[in-house]
Amino acid sequence: MTATVTTSLNKLKRYRWLNVAITLGSVWGCMMLLPVRPPGMELLGVGPSWLLIWVVAWSINRNVVDGAIAGLILGFLQDAMTGPYPTHAIGLVIVGMLTARIQKQRFIQEDFVSISMIVFGMAVVAQTAMALQITAQRLIQVGVSYPQLPEIWLQHQRIALSSAILSSLWAPALYYPLNRWWRHYTRVVAPPGNTP
Repeated sequence: MTATVTTSLNKLKRYRWLNVAITLGSVWGCMMLLPVRPPGMELLGVGPSWLLIWVVAWSINRNVVDGAIAGLILGFLQDAMTGPYPTHAIGLVIVGMLTARIQKQRFIQEDFVSISMIVFGMAVVAQTAMALQITAQRLIQVGVSYPQLPEIWLQHQRIALSSAILSSLWAPALYYPLNRWWRHYTRVVAPPGNTP
């Protein structure tokens, strides 16, 4: 009997480490895809927001705090790759929180269209958070190198729409493998009688 318990504990440890590796590996893969622009991954000079797709995939079946923490961490990672201002963290925190608040079981079925719609809307939210930060800096600081307000919001429309379209089209390619793994992991590590 103790051999069975030991085997079970070893299996759980392996699954936990595998889950950490898959989760961190997927974040790393998304970060490596950010600067890449192969054919079909660019629209009007804008590519898909891979880290936003990851935050949506993570947050869709988790609580608001988990979504906000994931958004904050991935936002800071993206800032480290691009520049600290305007920060991506604010937009990704909002995306993580809003996505976690969606009661998907009640309103949206889990299919290609619903995931794409969620990512589309969240991409617009994240880009609007960026535009608001740029607008605030333009209004507060004198002599900043940002364009005038009408130009900022015209660029926002182009960038938000392009990012939303591309991100929503690529979302299932990232969401479905990750979601399938996380569900499998939850079934394996859940205590007996508490399987979802």
